Amino acid sequence: MQIAPFGLERWFDEYEHDADVMLAESGIRSLSADRFDTDPGELGYVIPTDGDPEFRAEVAARYDRSADEICFTCGTQEANFLAFLGLLDEGSPGGGTHAVVVTPTYQALHAVPDAVGSVTRVELEPPTWELDVDAVAEAISDETAVVVLNNPNNPTGRYHPQSVVDAVAEIAADHDAYLLCDEVYRLLADDPLEPVAARYDHGISTTSLTKAYGLAGTRFGWLVGPDPVVEAAVRWKDYTTISPSIFGQHVAKQALGEQEDDILETNRDLASEHRDIVRTFLDEHGLEWYDPVGVNGFVTVPDGFEDGRDFCRAVVEDEGVVLAPGEYFGHPDYVRIGFGLPTAELEDGLERVARVIG
Repeated sequence: MQIAPFGLERWFDEYEHDADVMLAESGIRSLSADRFDTDPGELGYVIPTDGDPEFRAEVAARYDRSADEICFTCGTQEANFLAFLGLLDEGSPGGGTHAVVVTPTYQALHAVPDAVGSVTRVELEPPTWELDVDAVAEAISDETAVVVLNNPNNPTGRYHPQSVVDAVAEIAADHDAYLLCDEVYRLLADDPLEPVAARYDHGISTTSLTKAYGLAGTRFGWLVGPDPVVEAAVRWKDYTTISPSIFGQHVAKQALGEQEDDILETNRDLASEHRDIVRTFLDEHGLEWYDPVGVNGFVTVPDGFEDGRDFCRAVVEDEGVVLAPGEYFGHPDYVRIGFGLPTAELEDGLERVARVIG
């Protein structure tokens, strides 16, 4: 299996440790551990290794699914990885080795299926990044095991409406394919769509506590969908992380319990406030974006710079601020900005970027 280098992660590895402001962070600011009980008891494996059955049943019920239709994972990254390994294999539940992936998106969502099968991309086009349903219909075939969507989208912040998702789901169903939706930003929307795993029999939802809850360090996520898909994912998980983090599961029970409403309300308010701050900054400097849902925006490169990488390198080397070059999403005339970080850091980062723009 050959897999492409993860360009964005290599960029972060080069710059983020020595930078002052991480303005490319793709999630909401992290919560403090002191708001949770962090003593899970004995530090063994989570048993069973796909998660506490009672807790799995509770989370699965959010999707009108059973405990056998959910697997707890180490973040959304592993959930997607296990889904692709389980689906894109001869004789697998997907019944084929081909995936249709809506891009631009997080690289893992097309690089992993391309490494274990084959991928046809359906491109969103600027400046509105609308999904062309007819393009999905043209890209899919009887060899397609899964259609992959990230909604709200990273990096653009585009939230595809229910009518579009329904149309894509119908196309997938007509070809006996699954619809996998990475929904890590879904609960940052003011009016979140129904998860695909709850809405469609062939829907697969992946998510975690990272982006919307501000709990990246728990490394706790899940994959939920039809039993054959989850069963195949669990078989692969025996060869990856074996079980989710015991700390992660312990904190997740609290974050998805009595603290959930307060966490999400606070984080949605923060995202809204910060979106306004960035919108004002862009207007002042003649830059454009599609007004995003979530905490990522895809911003045009200022005049005077060759491309996104040229601009981002100037910003980090001159001012110690990390942005994400659009090259890593297939759009060199854009950069991704994350605005979920603490307010003082966001404002400091934008002031530094302004000095580079001039």
